[in-house]
Amino acid sequence: MPLIFRLILLLPILITNLLVSQEDWDFESKKISPNLFLDTRAINGHTVNVLEKSVLDLRITHRFGNIATSQSYRTLFGLDNSSDIRIGLEYGLTDKFTIGGGRSKGAGPFLEVWDGLLKLELYNHEKFPLKITFSSKAFFTSMRNSGIASDLTNFSKLSHRFSYHNEMMVAFKPIEKLTIQLSPGFTYRNLVNYQDQNLIPHLGSTVRLHLFKKVSLIGEYFANINPTVYRKNTFVNPFGMGIEINTYGHVFLLNFVNSRGIGEGQFIPYTTSEWGKGQFRFGFTIARKFNT
Repeated sequence: MPLIFRLILLLPILITNLLVSQEDWDFESKKISPNLFLDTRAINGHTVNVLEKSVLDLRITHRFGNIATSQSYRTLFGLDNSSDIRIGLEYGLTDKFTIGGGRSKGAGPFLEVWDGLLKLELYNHEKFPLKITFSSKAFFTSMRNSGIASDLTNFSKLSHRFSYHNEMMVAFKPIEKLTIQLSPGFTYRNLVNYQDQNLIPHLGSTVRLHLFKKVSLIGEYFANINPTVYRKNTFVNPFGMGIEINTYGHVFLLNFVNSRGIGEGQFIPYTTSEWGKGQFRFGFTIARKFNT
């Protein structure tokens, strides 16, 4: 395994040790907290969290280029490249219902991606921390039509520009510092390759280990179910791991992922980069909440 690959895998542990060395980074209280997640997102996907009523959330998400391929050093291990960028706003209409939207640069095959979000908390049991949330999203690309009939970006109908994603998220705490979330759902695209399928069922899984008062480790994996032969030969399942850092008014997420795109309409059906080939990238999310 290349040295840079090993260093990247160890980076979350090194950062955590550095933070713990500071006096302000104490171990969290022994009291069990009903908070299953700190943020409404894990790495790529959503968590069961919704915003509180009248809270506005500004989110900036960035993905860079490949870190550990043979030519990665020429781009400062991906930092010279931007595979995708998203800026979004979300708002808590009630304590259980969140709406939102955003705009992404896009990361192949679709660019100029707009998205909308509805998210509803269905159940919350605090004594035994368990929460169930449903989310529905729509994606629209405003990119220029290629004009080539065989291209996936040849939008002969307005509906071809749309894709959709729905999922049910169930999260619980089996022990004090560990949160597990399972997210069955599906992505539906109106326009696909003739060898592909419009509907892609998936099972997402997220694990959060709360190490210290302000630091957690997060891992996330989406398994596409019953893919076609074309999909098995062309695409891979997205996987990411990261560190979540809480500061006053902000949440920072530093992560490493193999997916290039942001949003379920991009990273679930179109991830082609493989961790074993060094085709993973650094990314970050900054989330800032405002009371309105």
